[in-house]
Amino acid sequence: MGYHVGISEGLNLDRGQHLDRGQTPTEMLLAPEFLVSSDEQLAELYRAPNRIAASKKTAVLDEASVGILARSPFVLIATSGDDGGLDVSPRGGPAGFVRVVDDRHLALPDLNGNNLIDSLRAVVATGRVGLLAVVPGKDETLRINGPAWVTTDPGVLDLWNDELRRPTTAIVVRADEVFMHCAKAFRRGRVWDPASWEELADAPDGLDVLNAQGLVAANDGATRDFLEQSYADDLARDAPVT
Repeated sequence: MGYHVGISEGLNLDRGQHLDRGQTPTEMLLAPEFLVSSDEQLAELYRAPNRIAASKKTAVLDEASVGILARSPFVLIATSGDDGGLDVSPRGGPAGFVRVVDDRHLALPDLNGNNLIDSLRAVVATGRVGLLAVVPGKDETLRINGPAWVTTDPGVLDLWNDELRRPTTAIVVRADEVFMHCAKAFRRGRVWDPASWEELADAPDGLDVLNAQGLVAANDGATRDFLEQSYADDLARDAPVT
């Protein structure tokens, strides 16, 4: 099936009466007269944040934040490599798999993955991360930013005993910024609305992407079965050794 949308179609260039028809889409996207390049320009474009938004960042894992982490089975971790490259990686596990060490530190286990270890390499290189913790059904999320490091400390790795396999490493994060992110993005996106899931059920899946990129020869039942079996095998390796 074909899902490709050309950049001209996606930008609706036929409706842009003010656009120079001689420009390429890239030239149009980088037109200097439209680039915002200073904090002063941004301040002119946007209203000032309200009092709560302006003062909501703290440097402590308070009781409510700890409660969110204890119930969160899904976290996004953002990192930056020493080459300036950026990455956002999803991490999942049993609710509370992100362990709170004290009111300033938390730890994430490195569970079984594809062994590209992009996030770990970035943390080693630059030592900073951003986290976004999600609780299913909740529109507000918890964000945490701060210095981070990769550790093999047995005392840290023991935090997941009896629930998950002992991780090879863990990422420890110092919570320099802890704050709630408002519900508007999840509500605009109808993320938890089952009706929206049905409306988007025909979206391409991972195998469609792999096939479109030429990484798998066919988008067929056998390839899909192989992919699903690889997921099951990897998840089984996360179980604690008995």
